[in-house]
Amino acid sequence: MKRVLQWLILVPLAIVGVAFAVANRQIVTVSFDPFAMHPSEQIEVKAPLFVVLVLALAAGVLVGGLFTWFGQGKHRRASREAQSEMARLRSDIERMKT
Repeated sequence: MKRVLQWLILVPLAIVGVAFAVANRQIVTVSFDPFAMHPSEQIEVKAPLFVVLVLALAAGVLVGGLFTWFGQGKHRRASREAQSEMARLRSDIERMKT
């Protein structure tokens, strides 16, 4: 059932993604220096629009994932500490049984 649900979601998303890529093939210029006084000083890249948007989306996912990972660090640490405490208590119980 889970696999069918994945296909029902992923196939339409893939179709929309391919249609978006085909519809947005025009070349755009992306400038990375907002303070350049002359166009010759600007750092810029020319790429199809869909490539720029997909890269921006991927960068957003990576940055969001990193922030989430760092934000959950205290929870991972607490889990490790709880597991080591549980192992210590189990060993204490085993020692007390003998």
